[in-house]
Parts: sequence; C-alpha cells; structure tokens
Amino acid sequence: MKLRSKVDSRICRNRGAASGRTFVRALSVACLGAIAILLSGCRLDMHVQPKYLPYEPTDFFSDGRSERQPIPGTVARGQLRVDGLFYTGMENGVESNRFPFPITRADLERGRERFNVYCTPCHDYTGSGRGMIVQRGFPQPPSYHIVRLREVPVGHFFQVMTNGFGAMYSYAARIEPADRWRIAAYIRVLQLSRNATVQDVPDSEKTKLMQQSAQASAQGQEPQAVAQSSGRSE
Repeated sequence: MKLRSKVDSRICRNRGAASGRTFVRALSVACLGAIAILLSGCRLDMHVQPKYLPYEPTDFFSDGRSERQPIPGTVARGQLRVDGLFYTGMENGVESNRFPFPITRADLERGRERFNVYCTPCHDYTGSGRGMIVQRGFPQPPSYHIVRLREVPVGHFFQVMTNGFGAMYSYAARIEPADRWRIAAYIRVLQLSRNATVQDVPDSEKTKLMQQSAQASAQGQEPQAVAQSSGRSE
C-alpha cells in the first residue's frame, strides 16, 4: 500500500509539472501574439492610409467617382501657354510668318544640331527629302526647295513638327517648342542657301563673290557661287 501511494503521488506531481509547463507555453504564445499585434498597430496609419486609389469608386459622392473634376479654368503647373504664337505657330487663326523671338546665330546653330538629329533620316542634310530611311523604302517627303514650301509661312514648319503631317508623326513630345522654332529657322537657311540671289549677299561680300565668278569664267569653268546675272545659285 505504501509503495502504491508513493507511485500515485509521483504521477500526480509529474502531471502537475506538465500542466504548469503547458500553461507557461500558452501564456508565452499569448504574450508574443499580443506584442506582435501592438507592434503592427504602431504603423497601421502608414500601411493602411485613408485614401482612394486612382479611379477607385466611392459612395461618398453622388456621381460615384472618388476623383474630383478640376475647377473650370484650372491650368497645370508650367502649362500656362499665354503666348499663342510661340506654342501654336499661328496668329489670328492662320500660320504666322514671323518668329516669336529674335533668331541669333546661336539659335541657328542649335536648330542645325536638332535638325541633324531628328530630321535628316527623312529630309537628309540638305532638305531635299532623300534621307537614309527614304533610300531604304520609306515614303519620300517633298523637298524644302520646291516653290510651295519656299513660300509657306515659317509657322507652317512649326505646325508640322507639332502636329505631324502625312506620313510624318508629331515631334511635340521629342522637341520642345523653342527648338522647333530654331529648326524652322534653320530650314529657312537651307532654302536660302539653295535659292539665294546676289541681292541677298551682304555688300561686304559682293566684291569677293564677283571676283570669284570672274576668275571661274576666265578659266572656262561654270561659276558656282553665281549661276547667272539674276544671281540664282545652282
């Protein structure tokens, strides 16, 4: 009987110890869970923000849209385009034949550089419309030197670069407005270089030009600077 009592008492102690360990473990898990919840709650305002995502519907407004229409007349920052000529190339609804700012030599150099980057693949370096991709099968654009394009207002070239024309797509996203005007100015330079007259030559250069023409005639060569008395160059 005494032996059985000792065994029973040991079993009870072991069961009590096991229960105690289980309780401690459960309490530890509960504490860790509570701590995790508290820690996650510290940044809840950063992870779950009270906002609507773009185009997300809502029942707060009567039209069911979370985004609101801008106030009439709202202009985005940097988009207040009050200078119609500068941004459209037009005045009073027609293409303008004047530049919105004075064209300097630096502007022409910039226009030449931009023209060589964006325009020569189709129009070539002379503006004749025989660029490399044209030689490989792309539709050929008209030469800048035809009468029609020599007589169009300069705003026409700005319009074409802005909106595209025929097979040419818009370059508005690639070339800023000021550079479009500089390219248009350089196109005028190309046209003048092919179709200039003696009257277009500065007085300081006319004497030198005539001397070169006389020397070429004396040598039996075709004058290159001046083709005839009218002054049209070849």
